[in-house]
Amino acid sequence: MKLSQILSHTNQVERSKFINCIDRLCQESKSDEELSAQLEKINGQLKAASGNEITQLFCLVKKRFREHIREQIALGGPQVSLLINILTRDGNAVATIPWVESLYAKDYQSIDRLSQQLLQEINDYESQGEFERLERLKVYYDCMHVAFSNDLKANRAAKVSEDERTILNVLSERLGISQEEVHAIEHSVDPIPELGIDSALEYLRESGLILINRRRSEVMIADEVTSLIHEIQGKEVRDKYALRILRSLTDSELSNVLKAHGQKVRGISRQEKISTISHSGLSIRHILANDMHAEDASQNQRKERVKLLIEDMDLDIQRIGVRLQDRIDVLLNFLNHSEDEEFNTLSVSGFKELLAALSLTDPKVEERIRSDFEIENKESIDPEKLRALGITPFDILYLYSNDEIKIIRNDMGLSRRGNARSQIIESYASANDRLIENYSLLASRDLQGLHQAGIDIKEADIGVKFEEITRSILEQLGMIVDEDLRKDINTAKDKADIIISLDNDDVIIGEAKSFKNGSFAKYSSTSRQVKSYVKRCEANGHRVAQVLIIAPAFSDDFVDAADMDTDINISLLEAAGLKKILDAYKQRRHPNFSAKLLTKGGLLKADLISKSI
Repeated sequence: MKLSQILSHTNQVERSKFINCIDRLCQESKSDEELSAQLEKINGQLKAASGNEITQLFCLVKKRFREHIREQIALGGPQVSLLINILTRDGNAVATIPWVESLYAKDYQSIDRLSQQLLQEINDYESQGEFERLERLKVYYDCMHVAFSNDLKANRAAKVSEDERTILNVLSERLGISQEEVHAIEHSVDPIPELGIDSALEYLRESGLILINRRRSEVMIADEVTSLIHEIQGKEVRDKYALRILRSLTDSELSNVLKAHGQKVRGISRQEKISTISHSGLSIRHILANDMHAEDASQNQRKERVKLLIEDMDLDIQRIGVRLQDRIDVLLNFLNHSEDEEFNTLSVSGFKELLAALSLTDPKVEERIRSDFEIENKESIDPEKLRALGITPFDILYLYSNDEIKIIRNDMGLSRRGNARSQIIESYASANDRLIENYSLLASRDLQGLHQAGIDIKEADIGVKFEEITRSILEQLGMIVDEDLRKDINTAKDKADIIISLDNDDVIIGEAKSFKNGSFAKYSSTSRQVKSYVKRCEANGHRVAQVLIIAPAFSDDFVDAADMDTDINISLLEAAGLKKILDAYKQRRHPNFSAKLLTKGGLLKADLISKSI
């Protein structure tokens, strides 16, 4: 979840420790002119600053915050390190405390078993002069033991210092030791506490690394903080992207990776190979540069294989570079910056349809998501929740093996040429595009016209589809459609269609009204609805800048009543007008559109807005 979203869903008390941390870092960086100018805008009062203002300050002190994280992890000890590893895994950005406790117990058991196994192997090992796997593990174990016990000579508490840890990180990478083995060896030297994570969670909260919602017993860590932690850990891509790469390798290449790290190869299925490699925490860069290739592979052969991998994954990369490391850099950088674009490939409705189609697979898509991304059973699996956790439609499709995804593609009747996952996404994206293209028919509930346009839809579903496509259009116009806030303010009785987040915690409340035969005229009932949404938003700490009502057309009485309403500010926009604005936006190379154009009040003139974009 993005930092701005977390701040908008927490109160002053819950985010106080994070704000205190930012405040301290700002005071240490006052020589920064850009930072000083930003602080002047809020008169130095961070406690009164909006979520967007705090996010801007965070971006300005990001380098200092990274060093702050490094210090806190080094001081926190092994239990804090294990918790950090759990919370920064894909799918764990928002989780209840009991669920985090269960994940901690599971990880502890796994590390403890591996630790005992490695310690036994190291103790039984007799050096034969060759620098094989056990020799390398013994070297790392000895170095870890010295780093931990060095302080005892100076009569200080034994611990691995920040400087020592950076050296050990380089050592483990050069020796080809997996992160799983690193954690297990450290556990054998400095045991991780098995029980009681409350104090460690409180330590992380006090340090400003996480936020805790006590009412919901929920732990939250911002995507921006997770990225900084990954940088410190030397993790070049998130686990989900590393998994994509592994699922694109051949069986023999996966075997090469396992053999390079002394792992069993015979009698192991492809899925087991992928699972073993992904859970071991090996460097994906080292895999791409060395481990996956045959020992006698030339540099040119390795370069060509990485080029072919980029093509197989259907990544839109124009220049891949000449050297092997250049191509690996381009691949990893592209994946790291692909999340927003992947979310934009499908609307919420398209994402829902994809999930519905995959629910027919065995095992069902929901089971795969919960298993791979460690999502608690009581949590709902819907596009809004998945987006908050950073799980894209492509991430979902990569939960299926290459053979499974080809079967799904063939069952959908799609072409058997090209990348199967991209074809499936495009099929749902094109369905969404057809609905946008026929947005006016959807607004006027013209079932016959929709069927003639090749859109298979039931009349009972038109209202929901109209809301979903309206949200999709607003997102394409660059507005922040805040589904999490909408869920927070909605009740069983009052359900707002759309919430658009603006600067300074301001919002626009949107209401989408599909209507058959004529102009929409139900002002009294509509005004009661939106006024209740306004009250709930304001009670949630947000100022409602405008109410936006979208319908196929409005009666004169409706327009007059909206103009005369003194309780709320209302803008009216015809569906055909919104579509016209979107078309103008897409035609401009550098469109100049602002949500403020929708806050003028009264019946908005789409022609004028389109010309101003």
